[in-house]
Amino acid sequence: MKKFLLIGCALALMVSLTACGTKFDGSRTGNDSEFIMEYSVLDTTDRQDLIVESGDTISGKIIVNKGSLSIKIQKDEEEPIYENNEISASNEFDVEIDESGAYTIEVTGKGAKGSVSFIVESN
Repeated sequence: MKKFLLIGCALALMVSLTACGTKFDGSRTGNDSEFIMEYSVLDTTDRQDLIVESGDTISGKIIVNKGSLSIKIQKDEEEPIYENNEISASNEFDVEIDESGAYTIEVTGKGAKGSVSFIVESN
């Protein structure tokens, strides 16, 4: 009897830990020119490198239905060219690129639900 009780408790613990551990539930697309995520749960950080030429624009669109996001766009280890923390409202913006290279888009969600889209537009 004790054996069955122990197995039952262990199974209940595993199920409860799995349910609490969801950090991302959604879809993600990323390549050299776009980074798109739609999610019902984002409670982690994700990154994507975009290859951008001087004069291009990174167009960002953020939809926040719940929670908050932090966004950072940075080339290598340089100062970020865009950074916004604790975003709790939907927003659209453009970032003009002065120097060609690989730029990392970093998105961190805290109990977030919504979507983000970053697309390189050539000029």
